[in-house]
Amino acid sequence: MKVRLAIPAEAEECWNIRNQAIRHGCKESYGPEIIKAWTPEKMPEGYRRVIVDNPFFVVDGLDKRPVATGFLDLSTGSIEAIFTLPEFLRKGFSSLIINAIKDEARKRGFKELRLSSTPNAQSFYEKHGFTFIKENLYPSALTQTDLRCIDMVFRLQA
Repeated sequence: MKVRLAIPAEAEECWNIRNQAIRHGCKESYGPEIIKAWTPEKMPEGYRRVIVDNPFFVVDGLDKRPVATGFLDLSTGSIEAIFTLPEFLRKGFSSLIINAIKDEARKRGFKELRLSSTPNAQSFYEKHGFTFIKENLYPSALTQTDLRCIDMVFRLQA
């Protein structure tokens, strides 16, 4: 499987991947009301802008449609939106995206990458060299509450 940059026309598909991944993977970390509020069917239009403004990567399935996503937020130097459709978990797609983001960050001169992980994904990021900074609360506009998260960092080497 190959990593490629998403195009704005795929925004809705990427939003769907996000929602399915959260609904599947985060149900042990957050209650059903939070999950429902966090994953509205209608995509915020700003999500398409994220694909335009940042290196937003996808991995395609056999049908040439995205099954995993993730991007480097150029304004913050953070990794965002690492999501995989539940039926494609444990196939290495998110790892491919993490590595593409690390490579992109190095090319752009970043010295480190940060992220705020959901509790259920912490061990995944640790396997990719991220280290724990602190437990935190992430203010979510969609849920209108603070979500428990794990702040992590990865030091990039040239």
